[in-house]
Amino acid sequence: MLFEMQLQDIRKSRNVTQVELAHVLNVEQAAISKLENREDMYVSTLREYIRALGGELQLVAKFPDAEIKVHNFEPVH
Repeated sequence: MLFEMQLQDIRKSRNVTQVELAHVLNVEQAAISKLENREDMYVSTLREYIRALGGELQLVAKFPDAEIKVHNFEPVH
């Protein structure tokens, strides 16, 4: 199942407040508000945000004949 949501809607769907998320990410609540209203950000920032909510970010390039998972932006272990 695929949903389309803004970041704040994702956070709210996980029943997490901006204050709680800010605590997990070790930033101020205002930084979460600013982040949720940005139109552009680093993939690493988005990955940290999603992980702090308990999720995993996956990037997929969609073409007419294929969908390809992009691994370049995943951390190397």
